[in-house]
Parts: sequence; C-alpha cells; structure tokens
Amino acid sequence: MGSAHSRHITEGKVPGLELAAIADFLPEKAEMFPDAKFFNSGADLIASGEVDAVIIATPHYDHTVLGIAALEAGLHVLVEKPISVHKADCEKLIAAHTNKDLVFAAMFNQRTDPRYIKLKKMIDGGEFGKINRVQWTITDWFRTEHYYASGGWRATWKGEGGGVLLNQCPHQLDLWQWLFGVPSSVRAHIEIGRFHDIEVEDDVTAYLRYENGMSGVFITTTGEAPGTNRLEIAAERGRIIVEGTNITWTRNEEETSTFSATTDQGFARPEVWNIEIPFKDTGEQHIGIMKNFANVILKGDKLIAPAAEGIHSVELANAMIFSGTNDCTVQMPLDAAAYETQLMDRIKNSTHVKKVKDAGASSDDFSNSF
Repeated sequence: MGSAHSRHITEGKVPGLELAAIADFLPEKAEMFPDAKFFNSGADLIASGEVDAVIIATPHYDHTVLGIAALEAGLHVLVEKPISVHKADCEKLIAAHTNKDLVFAAMFNQRTDPRYIKLKKMIDGGEFGKINRVQWTITDWFRTEHYYASGGWRATWKGEGGGVLLNQCPHQLDLWQWLFGVPSSVRAHIEIGRFHDIEVEDDVTAYLRYENGMSGVFITTTGEAPGTNRLEIAAERGRIIVEGTNITWTRNEEETSTFSATTDQGFARPEVWNIEIPFKDTGEQHIGIMKNFANVILKGDKLIAPAAEGIHSVELANAMIFSGTNDCTVQMPLDAAAYETQLMDRIKNSTHVKKVKDAGASSDDFSNSF
C-alpha cells in the first residue's frame, strides 16, 4: 500500500501533496521513487525535518510507534488501517494527538463509497425507522497460502496481531460502527487456521447486542471462494440490502410493529414498495482519503476519517478474538489491559513455524512518507 500511495502522489492524482521522502529497510526501494529522499527507517525520516506530513503504511505494530513519533514531531499523520493492533495501543496513539492543529487521519477508504455515504445519511435521517437486526456476510476476502507466505509478519500474533479481523476487516468493522454504533456486548466463534497454515483467525462468526435491542451478526473468512459481500438491515420500515453496486429497499408502507399491533389478520404483512438505488462506482477510495487529508490541511475541510475513530474497529476486532478464544461474552467497553495481556502471552508462547516465500520483496513491508 505504501508503494501505491506513493505512486498516486507522484502521478499527480492527489493535488496538494508532493512526495518529498520515503523510508524503508530495503535500500532498493529508493529506485522506485528517485526524486524523493530516501531514509532507512521511518524514525529517521520523521526526525529529518524534510516533510510536513507522513503516511504510515507499515506492518501493524509500527503504526503506534511511528504515529506517536510523527505527532510529537509536529507532523500531520495519515495512518493505514488498523490504526493500532489492540485497544491499549490505540489509546496511546490517540493520546499523543495533543496538538489539534495537526491533522490526524486514518485510511478508511470505504467511507468514500457512495453506497455507504447514502446509507449513513438515510440511517441518520431516520428514513428506515428503528433498526432491529443487521447481518453482514463479508466472505469475499479469499486469500491463498502463497499470500500468507509472502511476508514474515503476516498472519502471526507478533507481526500482525491477528488475522482476517485485523487485516481485511478493519474496513467493514469501521463501517459497522460508523453506521450502527458500538454494541453493548459481543459473543464470537472464531477458528484459528481453519483454512490456512497460520496461527491466527481466518474464520469468524460474531453476535453483537445493543442497548436499544438491536442485534447484529458479522460473518467473515479468508477461506471461501468466490465469497459474498452482503449487508442486510431489518428495520421497522422494511428490509435494506447492500450488495454489488445497489442498495435495495423493500419498504413497508406501515412500520412493522404498528402493523402487527393494529391488524385484525393473523398472517398479513404490510404492503411494500420496491426501491432500488443504483451506484456507478465505489468512489475515490484511497485517493479520496488522501485528497481529503490534503484539503483539511490546506483548506480547512472536514475530515472524512478521523484517526481517533479508528479505536472502535480495533476494539470490535479485539472483542471478537477475546470472546472466541475465551468462550465468553464480552461486555463493552473491552478491558484493554486484559486483552493486551493475553495477546502478549500468545506472542510469547507461539510455537508456530512459518514458511516464508520471497518475504523481502513483499510490497506490504514498504513504509513511506511525504
């Protein structure tokens, strides 16, 4: 992702940004962007005085360390997802943002998708009425054994801090909390290495409960092909489905609870309207987040994805892992210290031997700044 972000900047796709420097532990990466100054580490780049802002696109644990260093150095920061591996590190990173003149953003690029923007507007506007149930089946994250062997940090507790929940699903978990809020409790079933030779989760089914009575089911895996990406919302004013490039709303003419309480028929259902809202594309994604980042700094625009909100998706992922590995219901907010302790124990006691193919050439090990 660091390589991709850098190319977007050098190709002029992000007005207001100039690629001034990059940092990586592989010196050959300097050849990819010869006009940018090269540093052997993110820390050296941050301390150099050569940049006004940084994009942090490194393995997950470094997000916290480099993010704190950059904020303390007076730099604007755009950090890749997840903002940290676990909730306690999120709190440390967010606490370092004491200078509110600095823009601190997260790469939640799916917040630029017109489908989710429209959905949020309709939810916040009350158009669906009370939401009773949400189910998101997001299983089109299929990954092969070769993918997991492409970097030594991948799919390990020490290198990545988790599996599908920490790598692929921060986007959906961010959208979940952005649209529906944070639940009051989480109960999850997770499987470690069900489909791959890895030590972290690659199959998850979670049940989420809310104080207002709403329930949710979140299903994800990297072992299913072709997989599904289907978000279904059951609300008082009907059923809403987000799948493909459409929002489909089967809209009740009368709210479900009102109809149920007032009809004199035992098997009747409310009359419905069938509404389809099509979308041509998925928005500007990463480029849109970077454009917004630049425009907030230069023009005072509103931030699409404040990094401080990134703690919620991490907390949801942590709660699901904690619940699944301890066979318990997690009451929210999650006990950050308890989760961190268990994560450190997993790292310390790991006996998993990983086969790595060409790890040194993995673009995912690339960190860049501008």
